[in-house]
Amino acid sequence: MKAPSNPVYSSIDTTDLAQAAKLIQSIAGGPKPAVGGIKLGLEFFLAHGAPGVRYAFPVPVRATGVGFFLDLKLHDIPNTVAGGIRAVVELAPTYITIHASGGREMMKAAVEEAGAQAARLNVPRPKLLGVTVLTSLDRSDLEATGIDADPSDQVLRLAALAQESGLDGAICSPHEIVALRKKCGPAFVLMVPGIRPVGSAADDQKRAMTPRQAVDLGASHLVVGRPIYQAADPRAAAEAIAREAGVNDL
Repeated sequence: MKAPSNPVYSSIDTTDLAQAAKLIQSIAGGPKPAVGGIKLGLEFFLAHGAPGVRYAFPVPVRATGVGFFLDLKLHDIPNTVAGGIRAVVELAPTYITIHASGGREMMKAAVEEAGAQAARLNVPRPKLLGVTVLTSLDRSDLEATGIDADPSDQVLRLAALAQESGLDGAICSPHEIVALRKKCGPAFVLMVPGIRPVGSAADDQKRAMTPRQAVDLGASHLVVGRPIYQAADPRAAAEAIAREAGVNDL
């Protein structure tokens, strides 16, 4: 699938299946989606699993070309992570996340299984993204876990390991975009959370940036949650964020 020109992926952070389906239809349905992709994560997937994905994000909506980011952040022994990948490839996600801190062998096992299972099912191979340092963490948080490193340095270290292990990209805060583009090249996907439109609250994001700033620095996709799904008019909010990111044909 050709990458959407709209870089905004809307995070659907709810366990309410009907609400999720309504929200996805509102922002991603119709002839011109307001977002480039939909992100479903642990909260939704643990509550509803694959049937919930099929219900909330049905084929007619996905047929518009909107992307699907399945944000599971898998982290376990290589065999178990490979099994997790194998279990969700049939949903044809555009992206799946795994923790880069799980190590080289775990990431290689995930890459191999993603390709093999996609070939067996005749679906596009999902691109795997390495989770580096969560955007809710700062240096003091890392130090509390025994990691004596600046978050930006740790992001670069883990992203490089992810690329060496065959992953397609990484999750990073806006503040690591420039360094990662330099280190990993233009083809490496940078999925960037911690995006807050001009004038909105940072909430629990400690390393946030505006949509325009992140795109200008080289982000591939922007993950935006609460500023869209908590808005009085989610579609209008999504369109405004997309325009702020430089999308002009909504």
